[in-house]
Amino acid sequence: MNATTLSLFAIIAYMAATIGTIRSLRFDYRSSKHPPGIRAGILALGWLALIPHGVLWLGSIQPETGLDFSLLNALSLVSGVAVLMLLLAAAFKPVDKLGIVIYPLAAVILALKLGIPAASHGVHNHSWPMTVHILSSMLAFSLLNIAAMQALLLALQDRGLRTRQMASPLIRSLPPLQTMENLLFQLIGGGFALLTVSLGSGFIFLENMFAQHLAHKTVLSILAWVFFAVVLAGRVRYGWRGQVAIRWTLGGFISLMLAYLGSKLVLEWILQRG
Repeated sequence: MNATTLSLFAIIAYMAATIGTIRSLRFDYRSSKHPPGIRAGILALGWLALIPHGVLWLGSIQPETGLDFSLLNALSLVSGVAVLMLLLAAAFKPVDKLGIVIYPLAAVILALKLGIPAASHGVHNHSWPMTVHILSSMLAFSLLNIAAMQALLLALQDRGLRTRQMASPLIRSLPPLQTMENLLFQLIGGGFALLTVSLGSGFIFLENMFAQHLAHKTVLSILAWVFFAVVLAGRVRYGWRGQVAIRWTLGGFISLMLAYLGSKLVLEWILQRG
């Protein structure tokens, strides 16, 4: 199958998984009326979309140009890894509802790749330190992306409890608040560890992390690291939870998003530089 066919297949499967997830909101987390197999069917649709998505990204790796990290291709990789992590985590944790955001986001990015032709921006350095740096960066951003989605759901749930307005099907379908909070900090902990590896490998193996074209990315990544370090320390030392933890988490994610995607947007689409 060509790239267009694979993209369309993945987009359709992602949207089907999105619709299935939305329809599953009719059932409470502990509802005995939940039809058997519906959760497995939705996750199967996610895997069905992820396979051609992965094939598309692998197909963008060319011997002549190396890894393509243009903005849309980088977004495609991040969204694909986020879907993969969601599907893997769903085997052990109640994270299914995050698919309401992650599945359509992946579909939109694939649709943009189809409709907007973009020049390739290759990474030719295939040394293992560079591979470690790139891989840990992508994994960290993807996992912390899921953590940010989890924080938003937690904010909605916390607000519903405070205002005693739990009528929303989304809020009713979520696990208990404590389970949601524990899951949030597990996601942050994993993402923080990967972000630490990314920054550490960059400082050790890259020539100059504060070079002109990398300075803003490095500073924003360090700022994000500080945000997540503070929220984890606050959780351990002071038992932070609720709105405090949510605000620090979202602050860290915004810094990370500006570092990874904001810089590429400015360089590639505004300044027309690779």
